[in-house]
Amino acid sequence: MVGRYRLGKRLGRGGMGTVWEASDELLGRSVAVKELHVGDGTQFRGAVREARTVAQIKHPHVVVVHDVVEHEGRPFIVMELVEGRSLADRLAADGPLDPAETARTGLALLGALNAAHARGVLHRDIKPANVLLEAGTGRVVLTDFGIARLAGSTTISETGAFVGSPEYTSPERMQGAGAGPASDLWSLGVLLCAALTGASPFHRDSLGGVLHAVVYDEIRPPEQAGPLLPVILGLLERDPERRLGTVQAERLLSAYVTTGTLPLSDLSDLSDLVSGPKPPRPARRRTWLIAAALVAVAAAGGVTAASLAGDRTAGRAPGAGPSAPATASATAAPASPGAGAPVPQAPAGATPEPAPPGYRIRADPQGFALAVPEGYQRTTDDQRVFYSSPDGAIRIGIKVKPSAPEGPLGVMRRADAAGPDTNPGYRDRSVLATTHNGLPAALWEFTWDGFTRAEGARHTFDLCWDENGRMYDVWVSAPVSRLAEARSRFDAALDSFVPAGAGSASP
Repeated sequence: MVGRYRLGKRLGRGGMGTVWEASDELLGRSVAVKELHVGDGTQFRGAVREARTVAQIKHPHVVVVHDVVEHEGRPFIVMELVEGRSLADRLAADGPLDPAETARTGLALLGALNAAHARGVLHRDIKPANVLLEAGTGRVVLTDFGIARLAGSTTISETGAFVGSPEYTSPERMQGAGAGPASDLWSLGVLLCAALTGASPFHRDSLGGVLHAVVYDEIRPPEQAGPLLPVILGLLERDPERRLGTVQAERLLSAYVTTGTLPLSDLSDLSDLVSGPKPPRPARRRTWLIAAALVAVAAAGGVTAASLAGDRTAGRAPGAGPSAPATASATAAPASPGAGAPVPQAPAGATPEPAPPGYRIRADPQGFALAVPEGYQRTTDDQRVFYSSPDGAIRIGIKVKPSAPEGPLGVMRRADAAGPDTNPGYRDRSVLATTHNGLPAALWEFTWDGFTRAEGARHTFDLCWDENGRMYDVWVSAPVSRLAEARSRFDAALDSFVPAGAGSASP
């Protein structure tokens, strides 16, 4: 090829080109040659211009471009040959990465993107297949800028067809808006999820399903993310103007790679992700989930979390040795299925939303209404109301009391401080100041050893907030093995909850 490059075995083929292993016979070195799949001369000139711009990006985590040549009317980009495999191949062969390795990979890619964006180059196709892992050194290399857009110019990527990998494409691009550096950062957030689980969180069986998932579906990062959740959720902010920026993401990941924790000073800066204007109620899905992620590192970093333990005495489950978990209102022993109380009428002025499928709107004499799963039974003690699943394993708890001077966060912090005394094996706890329907709130999560060894560890989601002079506390406690079901119950309870006096006349 042009008297210098001899093509060898084919390394791979994608929508934009075919990559070959080749020999640079002039310099006596092995290289990778990408044959671009382009059409007319305009596209060729765009490809050459774009490749030359990428060649100016000097960064250890960006593939080195050596040359751009034409052979038999087709453009070829000559690049360094990275001996190793792609991240996609690594995940397929060996399974997901752990958080530490994921953070290291993300930090390398952020450096590559920062260097590219500084020269006006957008990658536009960040995915595991375009990340190379060099054998022996572990170097992470971002490659395949073949569909990258050089800001302000026409390139091979503008053919009228969808360009990129839908599962890794930002919502703004899906909706036809212009792409910017923030679009690459969204893709990086998806890639981090894929590195932790082996698959994109937006994978669906059809392109239409992918489009809907990216643009509309609730974003639930993987549980494997652990302490990286604040970074991932910051990158997966659908509003590009509020999305986590390169500098802050680099600072967070660098701190985690170095120390194993995220710096709390930077986490506090992410509060805008959970305290901004709330969308209309039908579109609102769990600000608390993002809030929890922002402090998911609390346990690892030794953060004092917040809860509602100061005014409770923990109950005991029937036959259980350890005390029951202290929640914002303290979780009491499960009620027997036959102990349900009659369902009273809704509080005056309340306007609860229709119950989701499988739920009923329960109006409680304590002054609230909420959606409760069919078959759940109501019990009370001297301070709290419980709705328990038929087997007693999952409990929804509610407590109403006058607002406390220290507010929801202060009350939660008292509860957290008492957590080790009231919950054997108390761990994985986190507390965050957040909002609920625009009102001051605090979210507490924790895991503990559970009532019995047979049942195993339990996890609690607990949110309290101030409204009209009252403090409302809603929590769900369930075995760790049923965490997804518990989270769904918690979502439904909070989304449907209507306090006494709420309705059209409320401010």
